[in-house]
Amino acid sequence: QVQLVESGGGLVQAGGSLRLSCAASGRTSSLGWFRQAPGKEREFVAAISRNGGSTYYADSVKGRFTFSRDNAKNTLYLQMNSLKPEDTAVYYCAADPHLAVVTVKSAQYWGQGTQVTVSS
Repeated sequence: QVQLVESGGGLVQAGGSLRLSCAASGRTSSLGWFRQAPGKEREFVAAISRNGGSTYYADSVKGRFTFSRDNAKNTLYLQMNSLKPEDTAVYYCAADPHLAVVTVKSAQYWGQGTQVTVSS
């Protein structure tokens, strides 16, 4: 079992920053951030491999978002800078205990989500 609890969402103006947190516990897993905007499918944002050696980003967030983890606190972070209105979505952290890198289809555990709203 893996438990995931997100926090840190909110309302911010375009160009601003937010940091999301995800407290993770349970089995060693590949971990990732995903988001879902109204009327759209859930999409990949960033992920870290199961061994912690590699980090991956969607093209739409490269250079603006940074995924990090604090192993001592079992917490993931998504630092989001230069936010755009199109970043508005519910953000989820997710885990896959089996694959090297979690995907939206493979994720077996999901947090409850946190809303990020970017105003123009």
